[in-house]
Amino acid sequence: MALNPFSSGTRLRDMIRAIRASKTAAEERAVVRRECAAIRTAISERGQEELRHRNMAKLMFIHMLGYPTHFGQMECLKLIAAAGYPEKRIGYLGLMLLLDERQEVLMLVTNSLKQDLNHSNPFIVGLALCALGNICSAEMARDLAPEVEKLLRSRDVNTKKKAALCSVRIVRKVPDLAENFMGLAASLLKEKHHGVLISAVQLCTELCKASKDALEYLRKNCIEGLVRILRDVSNSSYAPEYDVAGISDPFLHIRVLKLMRMLGQGDADCSEYMNDILAQVATKTESNKNAGNAILYECVETIMGIEATSGLRVLAINILGRFLSNRDNNIRYVALNILMRAITVDTQAVQRHRVTILECVKDADASIRKRALELVFLLVNDTNVKPLTKELVDYLDVADPDFKEDLTAKICSITEKFSQEKLWYLDQMLKVLSLAGNHVKDDVWHALIVVISNASELQGYAVRSLYTALQAYSEQGSLLRVAVWCIGEYGEMLVNNVGMLEAEPPITVTESDAVDAVELGFNRYSADVTTRSMCLVALLKLSSRFPSMSERIKQIVAQNKENMVLELQQRSIEFGSIIQRHQSIRSSLLERMPVLDEAAYLVKRASATQATIPAYKPASGVTPGDLKLPNGVAKPAAAPLVDLLDLSSDDAPVTSTSATTTPNDFLQDLLGIGGTNLSTAGVPSASTDILMDLLSIGPSPSQNGLLDLISPAQAEQKPVSAVPQVVSLVPEPMDLLGSLSSSASSSAGTKSSTVVPQAADLLDGLSASTSVSGLDDACPSITAFQSATLKIVFDLRKQLGKPQETTIHATFTNLTSTTYTDFIFQAAVPKFIQLRLDPASGNVVPASGKGSVTQGFNVTNSQHGQKPLAMRIRMSYKVNGEDRLEQGLVSNFPPGL
Repeated sequence: MALNPFSSGTRLRDMIRAIRASKTAAEERAVVRRECAAIRTAISERGQEELRHRNMAKLMFIHMLGYPTHFGQMECLKLIAAAGYPEKRIGYLGLMLLLDERQEVLMLVTNSLKQDLNHSNPFIVGLALCALGNICSAEMARDLAPEVEKLLRSRDVNTKKKAALCSVRIVRKVPDLAENFMGLAASLLKEKHHGVLISAVQLCTELCKASKDALEYLRKNCIEGLVRILRDVSNSSYAPEYDVAGISDPFLHIRVLKLMRMLGQGDADCSEYMNDILAQVATKTESNKNAGNAILYECVETIMGIEATSGLRVLAINILGRFLSNRDNNIRYVALNILMRAITVDTQAVQRHRVTILECVKDADASIRKRALELVFLLVNDTNVKPLTKELVDYLDVADPDFKEDLTAKICSITEKFSQEKLWYLDQMLKVLSLAGNHVKDDVWHALIVVISNASELQGYAVRSLYTALQAYSEQGSLLRVAVWCIGEYGEMLVNNVGMLEAEPPITVTESDAVDAVELGFNRYSADVTTRSMCLVALLKLSSRFPSMSERIKQIVAQNKENMVLELQQRSIEFGSIIQRHQSIRSSLLERMPVLDEAAYLVKRASATQATIPAYKPASGVTPGDLKLPNGVAKPAAAPLVDLLDLSSDDAPVTSTSATTTPNDFLQDLLGIGGTNLSTAGVPSASTDILMDLLSIGPSPSQNGLLDLISPAQAEQKPVSAVPQVVSLVPEPMDLLGSLSSSASSSAGTKSSTVVPQAADLLDGLSASTSVSGLDDACPSITAFQSATLKIVFDLRKQLGKPQETTIHATFTNLTSTTYTDFIFQAAVPKFIQLRLDPASGNVVPASGKGSVTQGFNVTNSQHGQKPLAMRIRMSYKVNGEDRLEQGLVSNFPPGL
């Protein structure tokens, strides 16, 4: 009688053969369905016990194919409860494969596991330990931990090894049980069998992660044993069962080194005890095999992670230097990764391998190039900046296009951060613009224009160098923009060779040549509105500098009168009108741009950069907290104008309003380098209107997305129109007492008088305990900001009958031993909050908390009860003449404000 191919008696291999013979997914599903139906029938029928293990093997294969097999879970428990080893083996295998710790059925197997852990047959004990180590839950770990502890004392090495690995799972699930395994784990380190040793080391590692008490215990009791293990395995003779490519048990090496790193981290005594054996491993291990390199890598990680001696760290860094010369890309990459961390520990030792690291920047592997470039950036300092920059710039010419953007960004950051001479800075930036101008970001060439504007002695050299470079590299967009701007501003210097340097060769450039250069850029970049707009402005300025070329310039400008781009069409018509009809005002209208405040621009740029960089990634440029002004720029006399971003992303940004427009705003508008576009209020003069219209090539002022703070220089100007979201550092004169209600009691015989803005300390002395009529003292004080250097406390008071208004009295305390001068407090709030700042009581914060500066301000929450009060604050001050900036977010206001 033929056997049904899908009956429960079918062998596993026959089922696999049938499944693999299926030509379509539907056929496979049909085979699996029929087989599962046959297994269900066998489960429900009695007398099929001898085929139970065969059915479980089929279910495991079906489970691995991704089909549901939950109906066979109880069969696993029945097989585990069987007396024979073959049934238990299949049962435990099915248990580990078909179930996990989240299954409630698993609770039913606890008793079987307990019995098998106490079984006389070591193979059955091994099965139970293996299953427990893979799927035990926290409840099972607590119930069966005593049995596992007993097995750790077993004489059988395989049982001890499996018990140690099972203990790792138990400690992970229930860290409170770590103290039960500390002594046993330490005693296992005295074993000779490598399998037991590696399991014991893994258990010790898990104990260190789970409990601080276990970490201290193992530091006292295991260091000597670990050093002995490492010495024995390093000096042992050839053992075929442990040998890997001529290295004796590299797996045990690596596990022991990892545990030593955990024990030695932050502990000088343990680290000192390890120094000798680490030096021995680092010097004796061969590096021509991959196994040896793995041990050396882990040894270096351990040396850099513990409190090692300086000589040992130098040895570790030299090993990494050898790794950099290895042909294996993986080894070089991990070496670069460790060196990036090692540079904070021993910079000088890493500097010795600078040449090798530079060679890695030119590697064919993109990952190695990028990592090496980041390391080079960290290696740069004031002494080696010039040779390193030269190497990077030279490589820029032959670098892959995909790598040029990263390389260009790092070179620009290096030159801006470390340049002490403006001439060197200009030369390097000129090379970068010439070789990779299309990869340079806008803020880089904006900064270059600001530097040229400030370097009056180098303006002639700059315009001549840019003109020469433009003849050879006209396809570089950023180079063209900077050159066109400089030709428009300093065209007469280009033609007349004004400001020649000693080693600079003279060049002959006519007025027609200068116009040709601008026209070339105008025609080449027909799709770039910004470049064409800059070219039009430069041509307009050249019409004033070169009167003989006015007619030709007028013809070039007129070509865009019918341009489809409205911006270019408008400029063309207006500029043509100025050249033809407004010659009387043309010379004054087209004067050179006023010198920009370089320090203010650097701070604003750093603030914008910091706002866009994730917190885990440090900014590579200038940061507000530690400002280093390059190119010999003097520190600003007053706190610069900075922008604070809006606090809530769901509110529309607001536009600030200024009573006047300074000359610096024109270049900001021209280049789009400012974080804001200030709109004028009131009725400005006709000439100002024309100039703003001529030079405005950026987005309209209404598109501004930042919340601005009025600069201290504007503090004495009365705002023409009040925008609720704009913070005014000096309010209306009568508003100095705005925090007092109209019913505030005054002394008898006192008459009201006009309050002038100079009365900056009228509110000084209003402490938290001062009783003022109309205010409610129910709100608690909060610590709004505290760092190692400064503490700010807000004393909050509510207006009676006005729940949306809050009066805040801020107290600024200096926590250092140095006095702060020129102290300025600035704040910004979301759109739905109105803020009015009163003048501070002073601008000098005494040292060591021996005095304080106070300042009051009022906030009105228009969405009181719906949105909480929030505020971003920024403090600027000087310490021994050096500018400092601190900022923070105040979000711990009490509810109900």
